[in-house]
Amino acid sequence: MKYSQQLKTEASKLDYLIGEEGQFTNLINDIVIQEDEKSTREIILALSRITKAHSDNPQLIATCKDFKDCLFRFYGYRRILDIVKTESHDINSEDGRSLEDLLSELNSLIGLKSIKSKVRDLISYQQVQKLRRANNLFSEKSTLHLAFTGNPGTGKTTVARIVGHIYKRIGLLSKGHFIEASRTDLIAGYQGQTALKVKNIIKRAIGGVLFIDEAYSITENDNSDSYGRECLTELTKALEDHRDNLVVIVAGYTEPMNKFFASNPGLKSRFNTFLEFDDYNADELYNILLRMCNKNDYVLSLAATNCIKEYLVQVVNNKTENFPNGRLVRNLFDDIIMNHARRVSIIENPSKDQLQIIELEDLSELSTSITQQSKHNANSNN
Repeated sequence: MKYSQQLKTEASKLDYLIGEEGQFTNLINDIVIQEDEKSTREIILALSRITKAHSDNPQLIATCKDFKDCLFRFYGYRRILDIVKTESHDINSEDGRSLEDLLSELNSLIGLKSIKSKVRDLISYQQVQKLRRANNLFSEKSTLHLAFTGNPGTGKTTVARIVGHIYKRIGLLSKGHFIEASRTDLIAGYQGQTALKVKNIIKRAIGGVLFIDEAYSITENDNSDSYGRECLTELTKALEDHRDNLVVIVAGYTEPMNKFFASNPGLKSRFNTFLEFDDYNADELYNILLRMCNKNDYVLSLAATNCIKEYLVQVVNNKTENFPNGRLVRNLFDDIIMNHARRVSIIENPSKDQLQIIELEDLSELSTSITQQSKHNANSNN
């Protein structure tokens, strides 16, 4: 109530200073009554325009600042940023690439052979169904929603983004933008508010892709989590209501995802396509690392290359259940370039080659790991 009254007071001041007949007062009434996001965006953009156009009017600038500060307090800092960021993202979400360009990007991803094949099949199927509908032929009304399962770092988010742009390009989605959400984005802290929160996320995602990673976290406390059940009920309804212009992609580890689908009887039927992302093999992990090096102007020496390949073979042969895949390579790359920087920083006037080339000594930790593993394997064989 306090912040609502402050907002109305500041809106009235601003209307008076710019000579408008209740422009901001009317917008604030919409916000106070129903937290209208459109009105919020209009205010943020209008304040920005006024500030730029009247930079020589200190009283008006100060009033704009007070008004904005009050608005931030009303919503909460994170909420305002979320609204403005979403609007900006939606406006600029148009992707000018052709279908051939997008398929080329998909094909350029390292590994994922079965995933690429299934996505191409999915695209072909949807294209043909669209043509059949245009020619008044029977077309099965299947949903566009997808489930991605597998370990982290296997390219699930990257593929999800590409699928959104491809579906936009072939006319299945009106925007093709990408929104990523987690449990904290979907579930509120008070009973009854979760449904509203899910509806707002869905509203923002319509026309594009809503990607929910680690989707099983929604129901992680299934015995006592009424908020999670409320979220799942609302989400399941939205999957059906907006099936013609929304793709929801849920992702996560395979076994927890199986439990997730079992938690709601109607949930699994809303998903037609289930894609399992396999772990990368040693060669694919090396190629991911090599691509990172090339992108950042680093070159691996022959000795460093051999050491890294041997290390990755050992890692893959001894991998655990939740293998980190691409995340392992990212961490490895970060460690290597830090070791390289540490070594090169003490060289006086290093050459271009020295600034680029990764030497064996930059991999000291890998060398130690390989030596220890080799000794372990030898002892095991004996």
